[in-house]
Amino acid sequence: MGCSSNKLCNDLILSNSLLDQNPSEVALEYLSRPRTLQFWASAMVVLPVFLQAPWVRLQPLTACLFTFFILGFGVGLTHFLGEKWAQAGSLLVGVSGSWLGGCLFWGWLRMHPVLHLPVEAIALPLACVGLNTRWRVGASFYLACLLGTACTDLMMVITGVMNRWPAVVQASFDEAPRLLNETAQQLINPTPLVLLICAATLIAMVSRLLRQRAILHKPSGSAWLVASAALTTTLWIDGLFLLSALLQPKLSGLI
Repeated sequence: MGCSSNKLCNDLILSNSLLDQNPSEVALEYLSRPRTLQFWASAMVVLPVFLQAPWVRLQPLTACLFTFFILGFGVGLTHFLGEKWAQAGSLLVGVSGSWLGGCLFWGWLRMHPVLHLPVEAIALPLACVGLNTRWRVGASFYLACLLGTACTDLMMVITGVMNRWPAVVQASFDEAPRLLNETAQQLINPTPLVLLICAATLIAMVSRLLRQRAILHKPSGSAWLVASAALTTTLWIDGLFLLSALLQPKLSGLI
């Protein structure tokens, strides 16, 4: 009986090839599976929403210092545990760059939205160099997150949200939810809504293109796959931020 689809055939071929390998090779192949890599890349984008945002509001210095733990752990995985953990270590190195930029901005500069992108880009030169090294997975993660941040900030400028940002982050805990909700309500008007839909569609298309390049470029396929997952997850988080600002501003993570 023939295979019902190309995907099914590929899965069967992969399963058969794994059965012919020794246990260490199977483990290495499992850690390199696309879905696993996409999952962890997405998880590393979501993590700051639940951990970094509240932490940096209460203890910005300790949150900032945690960057070195992430960086050291990532380098250690790659250096001491070999190729089996190389991609995981590289991903954590990329996460450390995004974490540092987020801590610096939200900890001390959150009232100056114009500085958001420049501060988040603090590791940009290192990431560009890292694309041609063993750290390309981490570099692609950081650059994809930075691209997502740039798109978000651009839409905030175009829709007028950027002008209201300082008032929201400086407001009292009781007043901030109302201001955030009013700001979000402005985005439901026809013109801002069309702009947001167009931007989201463009980001989704770029993410799909990155995913396709992951298939075509085998040596650097993991880097393209991580970039695609990070960019897609950033889009979903932005959507959840808007939804929470409309329905329950106190849960948005921005105040």
